[in-house]
Amino acid sequence: MRSGNCWKMRWVLELTEQRYRWQETDILAGASRRDAFLKLNPNGRVPLLQLPDGQCIAESNAIIHYLADGTKLLPATRLARAQVLQWQFFEQYSHEPNIAVARFIRQFTDWPQTRANEYDSKRAPGLAALGIMEVHLADRAWFVGDALTLADISLYAYTHVADEGGFDLAAFPALRGWLHRCAAQLPDIGIGR
Repeated sequence: MRSGNCWKMRWVLELTEQRYRWQETDILAGASRRDAFLKLNPNGRVPLLQLPDGQCIAESNAIIHYLADGTKLLPATRLARAQVLQWQFFEQYSHEPNIAVARFIRQFTDWPQTRANEYDSKRAPGLAALGIMEVHLADRAWFVGDALTLADISLYAYTHVADEGGFDLAAFPALRGWLHRCAAQLPDIGIGR
C-alpha cells in the first residue's frame, strides 16, 4: 500500500478494532479505472469502503468519519468535531495536493524528465502547509484537543512521508515531535514507515 489516503482507512480500522477484509487495488496498473471498480466508485479513486450490504463510501476522510463514529477518534463536542473537519479540509485542499502530489511525482513517475515544472509548483505551497502545521503545533501536542483524533490521522498520512516528496522536516521541530507522538499511537499495519 502506497497511498496515504488508504493508510488513513487502515489505521482507523485497526484503532477501532473493526473486522475487515482488505483488497489491494493497483491504481498504477489502472485497476481503479476498470468497469468493475467504476461501478462501485465512478470517480475511480481509492480508498473505497464497501459495506456488508453492498453500499460504498468513497473519499478517505468521509470513510474514516463513518468508521470512527462514536469512538474517541471523533470528539464528542460539536466544536471539536468541527475543528477536526477544519483540519481535514486543510489536509485535502492545502496539504495533500502539494505534499502527496510531490511525493507521487518523485516516487512513481519518470520525474524529472517529464514533470519537473509540476513538481516545482508544489514546493512553495507544500512548505507553506507544513509551516501552518508547525505554528499550530508550537503550543499543543495534537491538532484538536488532548489526544489523537481523525485530524491527526488525516494529516499524518502524507506528512510522515513528506521527505519522499523532497520536503525536509528539519526546520519543523514541533511537527517532528507530533510525528513521533502519532507514530507511538498508530498500529504497525505493515505499510512501511
